[in-house]
Amino acid sequence: MTGAKRIVSGMRPTGALHLGNLHGALQNWINMQEQYECFFFIADWHALTSDYENPGNIENYTRNMMIDWLAAGLSPEKNVLFVQSRVKEHAELFLLLSMITPVPWLERNPTYKEQIDALENRDLSTFGFLGYPVLQAADIIIYKADGVPVGIDQAPHIELTREIARRFNHLYGRVFPEPETVLTETSKILGTDRRKMSKSYNNAIFLSDPPEELRKKASRMITDPSRMKKTDPGDPSICNVFSFHRLYSPGALCAEIDPACRGAEIGCVECKKKMAEHLIEFLAPVRERIEYYRTHTDQVEQVMAEGSDRARRVAAQTLAEVRGAIRI
Repeated sequence: MTGAKRIVSGMRPTGALHLGNLHGALQNWINMQEQYECFFFIADWHALTSDYENPGNIENYTRNMMIDWLAAGLSPEKNVLFVQSRVKEHAELFLLLSMITPVPWLERNPTYKEQIDALENRDLSTFGFLGYPVLQAADIIIYKADGVPVGIDQAPHIELTREIARRFNHLYGRVFPEPETVLTETSKILGTDRRKMSKSYNNAIFLSDPPEELRKKASRMITDPSRMKKTDPGDPSICNVFSFHRLYSPGALCAEIDPACRGAEIGCVECKKKMAEHLIEFLAPVRERIEYYRTHTDQVEQVMAEGSDRARRVAAQTLAEVRGAIRI
């Protein structure tokens, strides 16, 4: 894909991927791989910023994340798929950028205090947590990315990356382009309890869930809260199960369920069962590929090794330019 614009993005390995991840960043990445030169990495060093006391799961999470990526449709032939910690140049550039990044830039990071409040059960008063946006900047600009796909809530992070790149160029001469924020649209999908889908809320539906587990989770989903009995009319527009129908069920079935729910002609139990079967059908090929890669971990390791080698060659070239500019 010579001449295509370069996209860089990553995910922290914190556990199995769920439908929120699929319809969020991952589906956008899958679409982008047809149009851009893409570098997608598993950000295992970033996982340490909040989980430094319990790093034991990161290795398994990293392998399983790559399995989920491959199963969902990311292609190692079309993308550079790699592991952050296997490209040590990220750490060197992080060190050099930390020398020029003002502390107030980091303290005004909009998610800094939010994360500390949200994760109040963990001690996040570390340099690594304060400085992770600098590592994030290094992750991006070391590949001279043209753009970074993010949701609107992550846009301030990319603006900080642009400021760091701009400051480096001002001090030492132009080495880095300033990456553009590529705003991406995502399907809003809630967890089984109508909150944001999240592993920490125990409300997630995972790509690897077997059929019986999917049926069980579907049966627990909260529907229209005002519909207490089957004879009560429902409102599909506020029903989480119906939002899943719109994603996974045929349009003809959605057209039937909408008036049937409003007229109390179908109960929530039956509606959930119908949705579950279409969700199972949707995830079946993904789960089949997950099972394949779980029994062919040598292929997964080969993808990570080859992708990390490809990333390292690009990163090393950038680092040579950086050292030359700083005269080190």
